[in-house]
Amino acid sequence: MASIGGKGLMTRASRMRTKLQSALEASLLEIEDVSHQHAGHAAVKANPNAAAGETHFNLRIVSPKFQGQSLVKRHRMVYDALADELSSGLHAVSIVAKTPMEIEQRASNSK
Repeated sequence: MASIGGKGLMTRASRMRTKLQSALEASLLEIEDVSHQHAGHAAVKANPNAAAGETHFNLRIVSPKFQGQSLVKRHRMVYDALADELSSGLHAVSIVAKTPMEIEQRASNSK
């Protein structure tokens, strides 16, 4: 579902990007709309906003704000940033939430 903002029409993905970037100061933020994979699911059919798609997303976020936070806390931070979207048609989010240090360690371990 798109909404009209100060600069015209914004998709849910655009609004999510703005909210997540603002709240988490992400150094990497990937948002993938996978709604088409869930088009036949009951929850999507029951959602009047689902006709426009944008109900299911995969997120990959790298943020220094995740440092020292448990996986559950990191996910709560994402859900908190997306609260408005979750109450207006966003049905599901798959989250990968890492710190910059975790990404660096993974890269150095793979060498």
